[in-house]
Amino acid sequence: MLKKILRILFTIIGLVLGFIIGNALLKTDYIGKVEYFRTSAVLSIVFIVFCVLLFGFIMFLISPIINACIMKIMDYVENNFQRVPANDILFGTVGAIIGLIIAVLITSTFSNFGALGTILSILIAVIMAALGVNISIRKKEEITNFFSNFKKTNTGKDKKAKNTHKGSPKVLDTSVIIDGRILDICQTGFVEGTLVIPNFVLEELRHIADSSDSLKRNRGRRGLDILNKIQKELKIDVQIYEKDFPDIAEVDSKLLKLAQVLEGKVITNDYNLNKVAQFQGVDVLNINELANAVKPMVLPGEEMIIPIVKDGKESGQGIGYLDDGTMIVVEGGRKYMGETKYVIVTSVLQTAAGRMIFAKPKE
Repeated sequence: MLKKILRILFTIIGLVLGFIIGNALLKTDYIGKVEYFRTSAVLSIVFIVFCVLLFGFIMFLISPIINACIMKIMDYVENNFQRVPANDILFGTVGAIIGLIIAVLITSTFSNFGALGTILSILIAVIMAALGVNISIRKKEEITNFFSNFKKTNTGKDKKAKNTHKGSPKVLDTSVIIDGRILDICQTGFVEGTLVIPNFVLEELRHIADSSDSLKRNRGRRGLDILNKIQKELKIDVQIYEKDFPDIAEVDSKLLKLAQVLEGKVITNDYNLNKVAQFQGVDVLNINELANAVKPMVLPGEEMIIPIVKDGKESGQGIGYLDDGTMIVVEGGRKYMGETKYVIVTSVLQTAAGRMIFAKPKE
């Protein structure tokens, strides 16, 4: 139906075009001065009718080709627009309008330059519109967060006081999801704010869960189970972040970028990610650091009773563990292996991996 309507439309355009061209030809020096056309109005009308029919017939013949080109262009535009999210189209349109407004302000002084001014105005308008689209799409997250934060700051004192206790968003790393301790920490109520689970982290977990390595596969599945428990059992707000950063390849870099965009913090137990985040100025909540911080303090000279379960690296050393997993190296404790002994703390060593206690058997 659309093709028929377009063919009729192009035929009408051809008829109108023939009428205009016929009139224009009669006014030219070559045809207008011919004696037959000057003396006979009927011949002039016949000439115009001939031009109308000729151009109408030409447009009727070539309209299928024009229709095919239009259909291809429409299909191309439609397919490309279907891949673009609606918010990208909205932000791009607003950016293009702002760019055109700036271009009008810039080119308002070019009207005195004639054709050159017109060409420069068109070029500047195109460049500013493209620049506005590019900037608005790239910065859409920052713009959205800016206006959302601005709105929050103007909703009244009561709501403002309430939001100050809500806390910043917490972006979960893959390693901390697989670790599983984040579920227990959130259940205690020490974590405030929205838990943000990026879609690219979910994809990484899915790839790990589909791994041919049984150990990786079990870790990935445990991570997915932890996410399901977080979403179903916790009262805390959980948000799945759908957007991605296609220009960034590494998942860790995407996490840091997302934390910057959301003005939030990254929860992880990855030592290297922690260092990179500190370098980029992103706040990080490290589960391992939290675990070390909540372990009971032990001072040299204190006594404790521990089971000695294995021998140490050095000669005569025995190894024991507290209930929280802290390792205790007992000098001369190898001969008490398998026994529970009273020991006296001699020193405490804090490392990146955790706290290590050195002791000796109580005499």
